[in-house]
Amino acid sequence: MKEYKINKKHFIGGWYIDTKICDEIFNSFKKTPDVFKQQGATGYKNKVVVDKKIKNSLEITISPDNENYPLNKYKDELQKCLEKYQERFPEVANQLEKFNIAPSGYNIQHYPVGGGFGKWHCERTGLTEPYRILVFMTYLNDVPDGGTFFKYQNLKLPAKKGLTTIWPVDWTHTHKGEISNKHEKCIITGWYDFIKKDKN
Repeated sequence: MKEYKINKKHFIGGWYIDTKICDEIFNSFKKTPDVFKQQGATGYKNKVVVDKKIKNSLEITISPDNENYPLNKYKDELQKCLEKYQERFPEVANQLEKFNIAPSGYNIQHYPVGGGFGKWHCERTGLTEPYRILVFMTYLNDVPDGGTFFKYQNLKLPAKKGLTTIWPVDWTHTHKGEISNKHEKCIITGWYDFIKKDKN
């Protein structure tokens, strides 16, 4: 699995998955009727907001138990990326409690030309997502002017088809998307949550 080189001090890992899987997922999204898609929402201070001025996207939420093709293949590739991330940062494997893809599911997000998530944000802002530990994201198509900026790392990731990145969810990794006024953009993204223990 080819690595996208990122300085280790940023705690961000990047690897390329099979682009055929990306094409299959993107094509499947396009064929899905809009009635099954929802407008992208953002969460802040325990509130969920739908505002195209902040985030302009159409999305489909996928159950983590979905084993249909090509999502089953995507999860296989994602697991390989996670293992690479754990090799790079062994504390993730050796010191943290067990975690898995969030039970709330992960999302396919499509941004139209001129759309995107151009506001600085992080992936854990309060008690609505207390179990989140890591976020993952895969670019499903090439977007020459549609990368992702990380504020405090002073880092821009390129939107290259197949590039899959993993990073911590907290404010230290505040980021935003680059808005393309020429190209559409599609990603698949979600979170790893600590596995909630049964109180019984």
